[in-house]
Amino acid sequence: MRALAESVGHAAERLRGRVERTPVEPADLEWLGRPSRAWLKLEHLQETGSFKLRGATNKILGLSPEQLAGGVVAASSGNHGVAVATALVGLGARGTVYVPETVSPAKAAKLERLGAEVRRIGEDSLVAEQEARRCAERTGRVYVSPYNDLDVIAGQGTVGVELLEQVPDLDEVLVTVGGGGLIAGIAAWLRVHRPQVRIVGCLPERSPAMSECLRRGEIVEVPSEPTLSDGSAGGLEPGAVTFELCQELVDEIVLVGEDEIAAAMVALMRERRQIVEGSAAVALAACRRLGERLAGRTSVVVLSGGNVSLATLKRVLGSAGAPTCDAFSSGHRI
Repeated sequence: MRALAESVGHAAERLRGRVERTPVEPADLEWLGRPSRAWLKLEHLQETGSFKLRGATNKILGLSPEQLAGGVVAASSGNHGVAVATALVGLGARGTVYVPETVSPAKAAKLERLGAEVRRIGEDSLVAEQEARRCAERTGRVYVSPYNDLDVIAGQGTVGVELLEQVPDLDEVLVTVGGGGLIAGIAAWLRVHRPQVRIVGCLPERSPAMSECLRRGEIVEVPSEPTLSDGSAGGLEPGAVTFELCQELVDEIVLVGEDEIAAAMVALMRERRQIVEGSAAVALAACRRLGERLAGRTSVVVLSGGNVSLATLKRVLGSAGAPTCDAFSSGHRI
């Protein structure tokens, strides 16, 4: 863990000036239903609309000119692919991104605008990851995993570096978990520099892969149903390094339902004029679910991304009975 924390520190130096130092704001939402000492880490305000730019950029900056010239292969439910494509464009390189058929149209369109070759396969992110690895092995190109790579994890962990500078007295961090790269990187840094912090992993009930693997004590295949949290959906790659890291570093797992995710998205739009995707809202919904357990404690909710399609927004707002005109009056990007 200490070695990973050191890598996070190196990544923070490497990424300075290349990614946004995203702000932290008080989570003064009536929707939370209690006096709150919670804060929101606004990672959806990154250039690509997601924290994924940190890990992808850290990985790609470490590649040789020869590796870059050959192009890279990535797998993604959308945000990681956009981050990889953005980092490559900055270096004059290109890549191929495998995505599940269920990928958000907004994310797929952004990938194509960035010049990435997009290949759709299967209905689960794990299928896309496995095919991307096979492609990389066949062609001799570098595979950039969305989570199963220590350089990527170190880049994501720079969120934790900023958190400790912005909220030095934090007691709890709530992070949405898909493959586990973000929470592993953040937790590795915080465990070394503020070991008393409680690390809470947040997952949608319809795609609880990491939760179920941790419960069983091994990486297993876990069925995934359609969820608003498409950015965290899917299973874990066999041998994923994030599994053991989460076993060691995550203190608590919270599962939330689709209604809770939608309600969190709407609450941010109504009260803060902030538009986030379902995977970001999972952590906020978990904060509300924990309720009184967080009372008197300083907590941070990581809002991991904001790349959500207009169709999804309309569906969420319609199900909540919210007036759509209010949600778009602030001009925040989607």
